[in-house]
Amino acid sequence: MKKDIVIKLDNVTMNFNLAQEQFSGLKDLFIMFTKGKLKFNKFSALKNVSLEIRRGESWGLIGENGCGKSTLLKVISGIYRPSSGSVTVNGSIAPLIELGAGFDLELTARENIFLNGAVLGYSKKFIRQHFQEIVDFAELGDFLDLPIKNFSSGMIARLGFSIATIVKADILVIDEILAVGDAAFQEKCHKRMQEIMASGTTVLFVSHDADQVRKMCDKAVYLSGGEIVYKGNIEEAYKLYELGGKIK
Repeated sequence: MKKDIVIKLDNVTMNFNLAQEQFSGLKDLFIMFTKGKLKFNKFSALKNVSLEIRRGESWGLIGENGCGKSTLLKVISGIYRPSSGSVTVNGSIAPLIELGAGFDLELTARENIFLNGAVLGYSKKFIRQHFQEIVDFAELGDFLDLPIKNFSSGMIARLGFSIATIVKADILVIDEILAVGDAAFQEKCHKRMQEIMASGTTVLFVSHDADQVRKMCDKAVYLSGGEIVYKGNIEEAYKLYELGGKIK
């Protein structure tokens, strides 16, 4: 792989097995399994996707719901292992995909900062050094010692965003998470994102907000039915998307 290429996907396919029958809980699932009645349909969320992204580029992933955008981000981030094909990533990744994933709702915000930091690979020493910065950015200082089960979803997302962006990664993967908090906080999030991007970080950004994509990115990938319809110029990608361009 060339030195300036930080992400390379070669004919990546991601399949999932979907149960044909609906079940109401684990008990029903177990009964159907033991009786041999549990059958699955294969669903291909990604189909032979190939893509190269160079250092410092910012790409928007666009397309209708269910087209494979989030799955592609999770494959690149290493959350999913592709069913076939190869994924090569050259650099550290900060995945802003499910903010607050790994939080324990029974623990306080203070405790969850250390817990979530550990999940993201930060040392306890690092979190101690940046603790006040995390708290100040999230604007949750008055709620540090409350269990986060009492927080709104917006407050949890703000805390997750603050922790996840405290360190500069080589690659930033963002999935529909910039609409956190009120307008003033959203603007603060955008400012931090711009600072991260200005430092040379490569960005992959999923959003249904075309204005956000145009503001954040300089290139786009248009996905439909798990396949890449177009990759390149943002305006050309949106033109195809708005016209309903599909794989021929």
